[in-house]
Order: sequence, then structure tokens, then C-alpha cells
Amino acid sequence: MRMSTRSNVSPKENTIKQSQQPLENAENCARLAESATDEPSYNRYKRMEAAWRALAEEQDWLDGKVHPLRSNSGA
Repeated sequence: MRMSTRSNVSPKENTIKQSQQPLENAENCARLAESATDEPSYNRYKRMEAAWRALAEEQDWLDGKVHPLRSNSGA
């Protein structure tokens, strides 16, 4: 039996939004921060959220979805 090396995911589906997973991780960190029981945990989750959002923004830039001189943060 010969196995195909092709993926079942079309190239268009694969490139739709690669930043989606980091954005979902950021949202999860935001929820965890809101349910944190102490300040160090809250701060840790907020830093993780910011890092995931930065990664998603960079992925959008790499994918050409965001102009290199424009930032989503508004700065």
C-alpha cells in the first residue's frame, strides 16, 4: 500500500489565519488571569497573554496580513 504525502488540508485552509491558535491561547490566559487567586498568578497570566498576542501579531505580519509599519497596539 502506498501512502500519500499530501495533506487533507487545502493550502487555502492552511493559510487562512495561522495566528488563530496564539489568539486562542491569549484568550485562555486572560480567563485564567481573571480567575487567579493571587497577584503573582494574575501577573504571570497577563504576561503570558501579552506574549501570545505579540506572537499572533507577528504571525499576521509574516503572513502579510498586517503592514510592517502598522501595529495593532496603536502605538
